Amino acid sequence: MSRHGRPHPSRRWRSSLLLRLLALLLLAALSLGAALAWWLSRPLDLATPSVELSVEPGQTPREVAQAWVQAGVQTRASWLYYWFRFSGDARKLRAGSYEVHTGVTPISLLDKMVRGEEVLEQLRLIEGWTFAQVRQALALAPALKPSTAGMSEAELMAALGRPGQHPEGRFFPDTYTYSRGVSDLTVLKRAHAAMQRRLDAAWAQRSADLPLKNAEEALILASIVEKETGAAADRPLVASVFVNRLRIGMPLQTDPTVIYGMGSSFDGNLRKRDLQTDTPYNTYTRRGLPPTPIAMPGQAALQATLHPARTRALYFVARGDGSSQFSEDLAAHNAAVNKYQRKQ
Repeated sequence: MSRHGRPHPSRRWRSSLLLRLLALLLLAALSLGAALAWWLSRPLDLATPSVELSVEPGQTPREVAQAWVQAGVQTRASWLYYWFRFSGDARKLRAGSYEVHTGVTPISLLDKMVRGEEVLEQLRLIEGWTFAQVRQALALAPALKPSTAGMSEAELMAALGRPGQHPEGRFFPDTYTYSRGVSDLTVLKRAHAAMQRRLDAAWAQRSADLPLKNAEEALILASIVEKETGAAADRPLVASVFVNRLRIGMPLQTDPTVIYGMGSSFDGNLRKRDLQTDTPYNTYTRRGLPPTPIAMPGQAALQATLHPARTRALYFVARGDGSSQFSEDLAAHNAAVNKYQRKQ
C-alpha cells in the first residue's frame, strides 16, 4: 500500500494478471466443453457401414475403448475411454455382442453398452426333431460358438452336467435367442432346463391311473405321440390308443420307433422285414415302451400324453389328409385301412 492508501502498482499488476489468467482458463474450459459437446454428438467415422464387437466379461473400460477402435470405430481410443470415465457409467458397461451403424455417436455408443442392447440371433428347435437334427441346427446357427462340435453324445451330456443320460428328447423345442459368439452349450443348457421344467410340471398335474411309472416314461411316450400325430386335434386320441395298449399289455406297434432303431440304415421305406427285425426300439417285437425317447416332444404332446382322451380305441390309421381314423377293435380297424389306405 502506498503512503496515500492506494494499492501498490505491483499488486495491481498481479491482480490484473490473475484476472486475465482466470478469464483465459474460463475461456479454455468453455472451448473445451464446446468441443467435447460437439464430439459427443457428432457421428463417429466407421471403417465399414457397421461395426461389431463382443465385449467380454471382465474387460476394463480402457480395453473396451481400444477394442472398438480396433474393430473399426475411427477415433482415438483415449477419447472414448475418457468419455466412459467422464460420464460416470464406466462401471456399468455390460458384456455382450454389439453392433453399431453409420450415425452412431459417442453418446449412443456408450448408451448401447450400458443398456445392454446386444445383437441377438435365434435358433429354432422343432417338435419331433431327433437329437441328430438338433446338432445339425446348432452347426448351422449364425454366430454360435461350436463348443460341442467335436464332442460325442456322452461327452456333451457330461458337459451339461447330466453324465450317463441319453440326449434324445431331452431338449425342449422352442425358439431360443442368444448373443453372438455365445457357446452352443449355453443354448443347449437352456433347452435342457426348459424340457425338465415342462416335464416336471406336466407330470405333477397328470391324470390319475396312467400306466406310466415315472416322468421318464411319460417323456418316452410323449415322443411317440409327437411323431405319430398328423393333426393337432388328434393328439389326445393318439395318446389314448397307446395308453390303452399299455394298460392291457398289447405291443405299441408304432413305426416311428422301428425307424428310430434302424438308425442310418433306414432308406425311407419301411419293409415287412424291418418290422420283424428285433431291436430295442422295435415295438412290434417288444412290448412296452422303448428304452429312450425317439424325438423331442412339444408342450402339446406332453399334455396329451399325461391327459389322454378317455376312449377304448386301440387302433388308428391315417386318412390321407393329416387326420386319423380311430377304432376300438381289429375288424373296424381293417375296414378303415381298406377305406383310407387301400381305397377299397
